[in-house]
Amino acid sequence: MTTRALLEVIALDAEDAVAAQAGGADRLELVTDMGADGLTPTVGTFAEVRAAVDLPVRVMLRAADGFAAGDVDALVRVAYALRAAGAEEFVLGFLGEDGRPDLEAVEHLLDVLDGCRWTFHRAVDRAADRDALRKQLAEQPGLDTYLTAGSAEGVDDGLPVLLAEAARRGEPGYSQRLMAGGGLRLDHLPELRAAGVDAFHIGGAARPGGWSAPVAAGAVREWRTALDASPDA
Repeated sequence: MTTRALLEVIALDAEDAVAAQAGGADRLELVTDMGADGLTPTVGTFAEVRAAVDLPVRVMLRAADGFAAGDVDALVRVAYALRAAGAEEFVLGFLGEDGRPDLEAVEHLLDVLDGCRWTFHRAVDRAADRDALRKQLAEQPGLDTYLTAGSAEGVDDGLPVLLAEAARRGEPGYSQRLMAGGGLRLDHLPELRAAGVDAFHIGGAARPGGWSAPVAAGAVREWRTALDASPDA
């Protein structure tokens, strides 16, 4: 039996959210400032998106470009505010200068999230040792997804890593869902689906007009149709 693949779309505001839902998205990643690869949105923007759609919304917790945690106290404050506004799912991930996960920063935020589900984002693609990172994070509460291209350079370069990690599903450190994203194209889908990958993340692919234009429902629908036509392993 074919399992419906999850399609997550980056949204910057309520207009994006409505278009993504109309196109068949299953979940949103809510961010601001894609010039910095996605930072934490305002509580007001989250509230507008939450009122506009009934999709699950994963909210980015990231204060600045790069993968250092920066001002953790500020992130804790905004996480409290987002939780108070009703946010229940999040996206985060921090590395130290040595390329290892910044467990102290992660755990400070997880205290606020109090068991909420969350994604470790593409910081995994910059890790000194991605296998070790997965094993260090394996027991962190709420972690259910890794967003990864398999490489800092994108899916074209990282496809062999994605396929290898998909094959390790269920091993220690590999129980979380693998969500492919980062330079993802439609022609990547058949091989990833055949390997059992069942979650996909798109940003620019949902915006034919570029990041200055909103999400296009038709572009999202093209991905939804392609995923539904690609059988899983």
